[in-house]
Amino acid sequence: MTQTKGAGSYAEVNGLKMYYEIHGEGFPLVLIHGGGSDIDVTFGRVLSAFAKNHKVIGVDLQAHGRTPDRGVPTSFEQDADDVAALLKSLGIKHADIMGFSNGGNTAMQVAIRHPELVHKIVIASSFYKRDGFDPWFWDFMPNASLDNMPKPLQEAFLAINNDQAALEIMHNRDRDRMVAFQDWDDDAIRSITMPALVIAGDKDVIRPEHTLQLYRTLPDVQLCILPAGHGDYIGEIAEVRENGNYPAVAIIEEFLTKAKA
Repeated sequence: MTQTKGAGSYAEVNGLKMYYEIHGEGFPLVLIHGGGSDIDVTFGRVLSAFAKNHKVIGVDLQAHGRTPDRGVPTSFEQDADDVAALLKSLGIKHADIMGFSNGGNTAMQVAIRHPELVHKIVIASSFYKRDGFDPWFWDFMPNASLDNMPKPLQEAFLAINNDQAALEIMHNRDRDRMVAFQDWDDDAIRSITMPALVIAGDKDVIRPEHTLQLYRTLPDVQLCILPAGHGDYIGEIAEVRENGNYPAVAIIEEFLTKAKA
């Protein structure tokens, strides 16, 4: 492992030089960012709040943020294996996992593929079937390009990795993964038996009906649908609230710290 100049480090996992940061002390909480993002983009405005009571481990997945591309397509399964390998390299045997948007897909795959590592899971604004999105999303996705990638995401990437080619690789990896996405089986979701919190906004890009379907499929789960959009409830960079109020933090914190009856 190599210490960086900032708060982060690198670990060699599955042939990938993976960037991660550790903040705070307490029971481990792994934060997994969304597509086209990194630790700061998704969680920068709320990370310090979680670090008050948890050992927060933020990761940059393949081709995102400070983690380079490994030259092969991305998948939620591979991202999950990378997160699991990182935890094992850090000697962490049990952790809470929180993923936002595509990071929620990765979090679910960690729970499916490496259940022994997961204590509780928070799935925020995520999906497991294509009908989680309205049809327009899938019509748009094959033609997605940097021209229509949100500018705050582009600017955040270039601020830490001033490489236009790397930015395009990240974008295309995420686009191609979504285009190729196939529905996950309900039985795979039912195998996530640890306590789960499913959280989303009523005006999210994920259809509320699908969030409810995910809630009804998980065996041990709580549901929270907020009056919010895609990520503004946790301060995601493209969805910042002017009042700085991120209501999901207290809800997630209660779920993580409350003992099961």
